[in-house]
Amino acid sequence: MLTLTAGTALIMWLGELITQRGIGNGMSIIIFSAIVATLPSEGANILRVNKAFMFGLVCFLGLLIIVAVIFVEQAQRRIPVQYAKRMVGRRMYGGQSTYIPLKVNQAGVIPIIFASSVLYFPTLLASVYHADWFTNFVNNYVTNQRSFVYMIFYGLLVIFFAYFYTAIAFNPVDTADNLRKYGGFVPGIRPGPPTAEYLSFVLTRITLPGSIFLATVALIPTIVLAFWTFEQFPFGGTSLLITVGVALETMKQLESQLLMRHYEGFLK
Repeated sequence: MLTLTAGTALIMWLGELITQRGIGNGMSIIIFSAIVATLPSEGANILRVNKAFMFGLVCFLGLLIIVAVIFVEQAQRRIPVQYAKRMVGRRMYGGQSTYIPLKVNQAGVIPIIFASSVLYFPTLLASVYHADWFTNFVNNYVTNQRSFVYMIFYGLLVIFFAYFYTAIAFNPVDTADNLRKYGGFVPGIRPGPPTAEYLSFVLTRITLPGSIFLATVALIPTIVLAFWTFEQFPFGGTSLLITVGVALETMKQLESQLLMRHYEGFLK
């Protein structure tokens, strides 16, 4: 426990140093490096056990999954917002148009972490309650990742927690009140409660494909391991989402640093 605590403190200190003297996201970059460092050994293991054709197929599937994750992570629904003109002294303020970006995957990797934690509860209860029927149920359907019951239950938990976390992270009522205070409105929607209802309706609709996407990414390693003879599938789950998310955020940080110093951005 002492060694684990001291090591965690050291890693956090290194992350803070990277954040202060680098471009930010120090802890995220350390996690990103730890995940990427395991890819060569996992790829070599697949190549040694399953030969070149299967290795190429896994690389091709991994590339498709990464492209799909980037596409969904960058996807957003832009709600147009118009600000009314107002006179302050002799100056005219307002009148510009902007938008509210609502991400399709508003919750990130949090639903997968929550779902994994909930699935651990039956295993914990089985270690205390030693009934044969309950222990057999946990071993066959909860801890066995090749079971279809496990896949369905895990996917439904991810979808549920995606809606749950999105409802906590984004408050349509507060957003509508702030728009009304600063003279903003969504074209065609009355300010106040109608705007909050409209934002809630849009958020509920775009969260469905985002939650299904999260459940699919979380279940990819389980599905692959259920049908193919792999010891571990490197593309999928929280590791892939964290890796792609950190890479995209680091690219944005580099882009902002280049634009601040009047260099042309490399993303454009």
